[in-house]
Amino acid sequence: MSVHLVGGGWPENGGGAAFRAFVEEAAARAREAGVLGGPRIAVVVVRDGDQLEHSAALVAEAAHAGPIDERVIALAEGETAAPGVLADSDGILVGGGLTPAYLQSLAPLFDEIRERVSEGVPYLGFSAGAMIAPERALVGGWRIGGIPVSPEEAGEELDEVTIVNGIGLLDVTVEVHTAQWGTLSRLVAATAAGLTDGGVAIDESTALIVGASGLSVAGSGNVWRVAPAERGVVVDVLASAD
Repeated sequence: MSVHLVGGGWPENGGGAAFRAFVEEAAARAREAGVLGGPRIAVVVVRDGDQLEHSAALVAEAAHAGPIDERVIALAEGETAAPGVLADSDGILVGGGLTPAYLQSLAPLFDEIRERVSEGVPYLGFSAGAMIAPERALVGGWRIGGIPVSPEEAGEELDEVTIVNGIGLLDVTVEVHTAQWGTLSRLVAATAAGLTDGGVAIDESTALIVGASGLSVAGSGNVWRVAPAERGVVVDVLASAD
């Protein structure tokens, strides 16, 4: 199984590079199951009124990598997902929006997502979908102890940086929109404050792929790795091979 974490953003020239490996994995699983046509992708979005527009944009980006059979699960903010909606899917794609809203709406699916991924179904989290994927999910905030650590606009309607239990697909905290929104400093500050043991911060139009063979990066940006050190925090960069 693989977990694909995309830092959000829509590339100007399309191409779907950040989605390609996910679609290819889902297609291979579909072929093994004897599914005709494209892989059955559960596209889960939680939005405030533009669910269909956002899901259509995700489908269009994924379709650059090949035909898919999308199964859209469109939820309004505050609406709770029904268990069982991911059955028979060859891939799970969770979109972007207000991260705390995704956490609330998809909480009933967390066990199901972990089970499907353990069975070999690939997961792709886009923006909010990437942030809620870890065991410990950073869901927003822009201050720690009242001190600003990142732009307020990236706070997800929260004040203090907030880290809570997520889906549990990986053991490092995830940041997104990194270079574009200036969120690397939030992950660095949260690590220095002991709120998390470090994590990864992903640029837009970029995917960090976590699989059995290790880590790889696809797309047009970078992935920034943050870890605690004896004298603070260390940061290094994983560049895309594209």
